[in-house]
Amino acid sequence: MSKNPFFKTNTFNNTSITHDAVIMDYNQTMTVAGTINKSFILLLLLVAGAFGTWNMVSNDENPIVFTIGGAIVGLILVLITTFKPQLSTYLSPAYAVAEGLFIGGVSAIFERMYPGIVIQAVSCTFVTFFVCLGLYKYKIVQVTEKFRSIVIAATAAIAIYYLLSWVLTFFISYQPVHYGNSWMSIGISLFVIVIAALNLFLDFDQIEKGAAQKAPKYMEWYGAMGLIITLVWLYIEFLRLLSKLNRK
Repeated sequence: MSKNPFFKTNTFNNTSITHDAVIMDYNQTMTVAGTINKSFILLLLLVAGAFGTWNMVSNDENPIVFTIGGAIVGLILVLITTFKPQLSTYLSPAYAVAEGLFIGGVSAIFERMYPGIVIQAVSCTFVTFFVCLGLYKYKIVQVTEKFRSIVIAATAAIAIYYLLSWVLTFFISYQPVHYGNSWMSIGISLFVIVIAALNLFLDFDQIEKGAAQKAPKYMEWYGAMGLIITLVWLYIEFLRLLSKLNRK
């Protein structure tokens, strides 16, 4: 299980490939390679969507409707796919485009404020991804039940903190600690980035387990979508951290 609701052990365990003694062949079951390929497809769709709102900002157009709309649509698609993973074949590409609209708008705004920040955040995100992938592949970091429990607990705590901070701003004059550029705020961002990176290990583990359990083919899209969600989270957190450092 990772921060996004996708990688739940039960989800993969409940997608049995046998029914009335009919066994699916290799082409009908989930594979790691298939999930990687679909992750690249979703990443390309996300980038395509991002170019849309990015270009709007470049042309001095207001991207707020598409940026917020993309975030809302993306969230709705995530919730639907969480409960209906069999729809991930169709919903995950739509999610990637919608999330791209959100990412593009946010990135363009940050880039205007702090030139060069986007390429830095993208670089940090992919370096982190490949380092985590290498550590997982060569068994330097292993996903044990204790490891999983700690990451899940920390992730839940972050989600609750973000939610409560956001809600409180509507009712009282309150600026959450992580909004500023104090050393405490920077420390919080570093902590969140570490937890987001640790979620990648859970993602890799669940994808590998899904393939080993011969989950249905559509779970490749489900797994790929979950991985993209974690990468988007990691990227946004890097943007936040770098913006705080620039303000320093």
